[in-house]
Amino acid sequence: MAETKITKKDFFAAIRTMVEGVETVGNIPADKVLEFIDTQVAQIDAKAAKAKERAGEKKAEGDEISKRILEVLTDDFQTGECITQLVSDIPEITKSKVVARLSNLVKQGKAEKEQIKVDTRKIMAYRATKLD
Repeated sequence: MAETKITKKDFFAAIRTMVEGVETVGNIPADKVLEFIDTQVAQIDAKAAKAKERAGEKKAEGDEISKRILEVLTDDFQTGECITQLVSDIPEITKSKVVARLSNLVKQGKAEKEQIKVDTRKIMAYRATKLD
């Protein structure tokens, strides 16, 4: 059986249980300790909410980039560099962001990839999945 990870919130809940019902902890009044615990838990919750919000924004941004990449894919194989240039109107776009989205599109079956030879190099190229 896998061990469950004990979080900071779990530790604070345990400490809160120990502190409730006593007058002082060392020389600190129990109500001040409880106040501290509540503040810490609130900060943990706020940080988690902010992280979730940022993740949602990133995902939405990624979806827009993927959508745009799908628009420029053709039936002919194109390199990641070429596709990056075609979507260069997207702010802060990089080849690595494009290739990451292309890999996802391949996994989803919306694009195909194949190694092609350009000059003396072999590089990966992508095209829209053909619907038969």
